[in-house]
Amino acid sequence: MRGLRRWWDDTAGGLPATFWYLWSGLLINRAGAFALLFLSLYLTAARGAPPSLAGLVVGAYGIGGAAGTLLGGVLADRWGRRATLIAAHLAAAGLMAALAFSTHLAMIAVLATLVGVAHSMPSPAFVAAIVDVVPEARRSRAFNLQFWAFNLGMAVASLLAGVLAEASFTALFLVDAGATLAAAVVIALKVPETLTRRPALTPRAVVGRRPGLHTALTDRTFLAFVGLTFLLAVLTMQTSTIMPLAMRADGLRPSAYGLVVALGGALIVAGQLFVPRLIEPYGKSTVLSVSTALMALGFGTLTVADGLPIYLGAAVVWTAGQMLAAPPNAQINADLAPPELRARYQSVFYLTFPAASFVAPALGGLSLEHLGERHWLVVGALGLLAAAGHLLAGPPRERRVAALRAAAAEPVRSAR
Repeated sequence: MRGLRRWWDDTAGGLPATFWYLWSGLLINRAGAFALLFLSLYLTAARGAPPSLAGLVVGAYGIGGAAGTLLGGVLADRWGRRATLIAAHLAAAGLMAALAFSTHLAMIAVLATLVGVAHSMPSPAFVAAIVDVVPEARRSRAFNLQFWAFNLGMAVASLLAGVLAEASFTALFLVDAGATLAAAVVIALKVPETLTRRPALTPRAVVGRRPGLHTALTDRTFLAFVGLTFLLAVLTMQTSTIMPLAMRADGLRPSAYGLVVALGGALIVAGQLFVPRLIEPYGKSTVLSVSTALMALGFGTLTVADGLPIYLGAAVVWTAGQMLAAPPNAQINADLAPPELRARYQSVFYLTFPAASFVAPALGGLSLEHLGERHWLVVGALGLLAAAGHLLAGPPRERRVAALRAAAAEPVRSAR
């Protein structure tokens, strides 16, 4: 019993109540965000759209997501985290309800784009608010719990979506809207504004004019980290873009692909809470290097995969890498951001995922077609390159973080 209590303290202890309300809002948000998983099926089966048009509408949702990520970052630093979260959730709920009753394909395309904007706006605000309220020493466990909630919510969403889609597409969209509204209510009632107006602490070496979104877009140290995260995201996207094609080429049924994906989700839900204690003794760059190398090894193993057992074994390896990478990846992103630009930095960071969702299938399809199984050697090589990059980029990142901390401490010393 004492050991269990110690594990809980190491995993989730010492976190403020505001974090848990944010965590609850995120879990509700993700568990209810299932309608868009079936958007292409809804368009083709219920609205008679050809597959090409359905693809364009889903792509429009992705474009809206990229715009919403940047918009959410700017608004969270200007309006505040709470106001941005509430506005985004209310907008998403209203748009989703409108989508439930829309029949004209052009209107559905417009609404899908706007839903993409509203769905992506909360991400920078959520993370910035977590950084605002959680002491630096406990952020690793907070980000670990955030990643766990995200995956748990997505697992619940996947189960609910299939049931609701078979019953009624209208119900699918309306329940999604209701869950989004519930998340907005939790935030409105329980989450205070966490943004504190501070004097600009951005080092002059980083920006030569008034800090803003351009600061993040020209911050070389931060962009190097974003680039490495992009490579990691490209690896992660292989599971939903290229791996199904490879498994079909190996003569495996869709149910086999579903089993591989389900295994990864189950491992994260079951094991993610044990990660903070495991990685605590090691530096963040070292953990990221090892985790990315594990992902490279897992995907590289698919070069010799010809049956389900190898795919399942490889999934265990790359999922372990994803689990180890989540806390330090989020923590480094938070450390590199000046306090007055936290949400803007988060928004640029989150752009790596829609970018990877485009690059991974576009280039991966060509690679698989021309290289066959050697495609996975290329993927593995990219992962090893990113692993080496984290080791090389680690010292400059630490110097940058030290400079930001010194700048933050200077007003305190001057006031004494």
